[in-house]
Amino acid sequence: MKSTTQVFYKPSPTEHETFSVVVNPDEYKKWSQGDRTIPLVEVVDSFDIFYSEQGFQGKLGRASKQQLDNVFGTHTDDVVVAKILEAGTDQPTELSGGSAIKHR
Repeated sequence: MKSTTQVFYKPSPTEHETFSVVVNPDEYKKWSQGDRTIPLVEVVDSFDIFYSEQGFQGKLGRASKQQLDNVFGTHTDDVVVAKILEAGTDQPTELSGGSAIKHR
């Protein structure tokens, strides 16, 4: 299994839904500490935005354009990813085959 880091964003403290992106931990740390000269393409592993209805521990699937529009007001990947990185919380994860993600 490959160890990596995900940044999770929970739009509402009263609901369980979360959105997340997989990041490169070192670049994300620098970016989150204010170094915005680092391009997002180096901060994230990909621009895939994941969604779970069960919170951090739930099964993740790809977020739909409609879900992104409803929560973020847009489905433009780089805008949504930046919002998740700015307002989210990072958490170490392990990637197993496919897109299955296990939380430590």
